[in-house]
Amino acid sequence: MNVLTADTSTRRPAIVVTDADARRLRGLLAARRDSELRDEAHLDELESELERALLVSADAVPPDVVVMDSAVRVRDLSNDEPREYTLVYPAEADLDAGRISVLAPLGTALLGFREGDEVEWLMPGGLRRLRIERVRSRHETAVCH
Repeated sequence: MNVLTADTSTRRPAIVVTDADARRLRGLLAARRDSELRDEAHLDELESELERALLVSADAVPPDVVVMDSAVRVRDLSNDEPREYTLVYPAEADLDAGRISVLAPLGTALLGFREGDEVEWLMPGGLRRLRIERVRSRHETAVCH
């Protein structure tokens, strides 16, 4: 089990990201940095995650890894509440529908981790600790709809 902590001075395990997603995310980061509406600290966190990521082709990603368009069930370890999200690009985000942007703190926290991993991340409301309980890949979610 991997545990990601909000303390960036500790060594964190590598995450898995598809090479295509990494390219697209770096493009989004560059565009966001050029805009006036930006959260510099959070964008730095996503950039840091991409720098330490193990980049693989889409067909080489294990099915239990959270990648773009994955459906993810997490459990908030502070209140034992389960939640379901789909990790999406910003234009597709709709929190009411459970579609969380990869540029949101929670989206960044989930990217590249696996079922069973525990993730601690500083969110706007404070530190949150989540366990990833289930991941359905892009392919599985497409088949289910």
